Amino acid sequence: MGDARRYHALSSPFRMKRGGELHGACVAYETWGTLAAAGDNAILILTGLSPSAHAASNDEDPTPGWWQEMIGPGKAFDTNRWFVVCVNSLGSDKGSTCPASIDPASGQPYRLTFPELSLEDVANAAHEVVVAGLGIERLACLVGCSMGGMSALAFMLLHPGTVRTHISVDTAPQAQPFAIAIRSLQREAIRLDPHWNGGNYDDEAWPEHGMSIARKLGVITYRSAMEWNGRFARIRLDAEQREENEPFGFEFQVESYLEGHARRFNRRFDPNSYLYLSRASDWFDMAEHGEGDVMRGLARIHVQRALVIGVSTDILFPLEQQETIARGLEAAGAAVEFVALDSPQGHDAFLVDIASYSQAIGGFLATL
Repeated sequence: MGDARRYHALSSPFRMKRGGELHGACVAYETWGTLAAAGDNAILILTGLSPSAHAASNDEDPTPGWWQEMIGPGKAFDTNRWFVVCVNSLGSDKGSTCPASIDPASGQPYRLTFPELSLEDVANAAHEVVVAGLGIERLACLVGCSMGGMSALAFMLLHPGTVRTHISVDTAPQAQPFAIAIRSLQREAIRLDPHWNGGNYDDEAWPEHGMSIARKLGVITYRSAMEWNGRFARIRLDAEQREENEPFGFEFQVESYLEGHARRFNRRFDPNSYLYLSRASDWFDMAEHGEGDVMRGLARIHVQRALVIGVSTDILFPLEQQETIARGLEAAGAAVEFVALDSPQGHDAFLVDIASYSQAIGGFLATL
């Protein structure tokens, strides 16, 4: 199996919004389809907190990607027509420069000496990939999912005129108290794990318990109460599945499900990178770009058309936040299509309810 991952070397020094700079940094990305001679058929996808740039299989890497059923010939992102690019966020450990990367100044991993990270930095790094790396002056469409949707808003605001249309998926113009509270607890779980050791962990001593609890908290908020009830009700584990001689051990199926999720995630994501990206999500606020007003911030974004999708069962990025984005982009002059889905899967619906998202996104792109 080959590696489809490409790397773009960022401008050096790469200056960060909150101070500090990176030297010799890079960002990982993957592509599907062919860029038209005019360069006018490019779609950029910005991801949530944990995914890599491998959104779908391709010739170099046939393994399924995190949005496998959405990207390819004849799919919603039809690669017969579109040149699709997915960028791994700056600060993520899936190929881009992050806290686990080697600091060229010291020869040691950055760890907590990595500069404070903002989603504006993520947006600027992605913009460099598109313009300097791929020679694309204007995107046909910019797509942002979850955290990537916030990065996409920053991208359009910081680089006016570089995006023709926008698809906003299950995201928000600013972090709300509930989301901040959950992410704060996730970070606290990691920091309180003795193996985190102020960010100085290694393979022998890794903050597995902290990362496990952080992942479980995330999974709980990514889905909806409706789905938890429908899937698990109060079903108990069989006797042989229970933890023998373990006081307060797992008793219900939902507990075992969360444990499985945590195990699959653990050691597959760098804890310090998780902390940095999580906090960057909390910090993001379009009001910062609009004299303290979210709608004024959104008014500075100018695209021709936009599709804004939200889910009624999303507790992490509630539907009213997507409505705010739709109203803001419309007030700024865009023709906006707003789609409110009733998928039971909550925030994760865009990864699970492929039929509904394919219909909305494929339908929108077909009219461009």
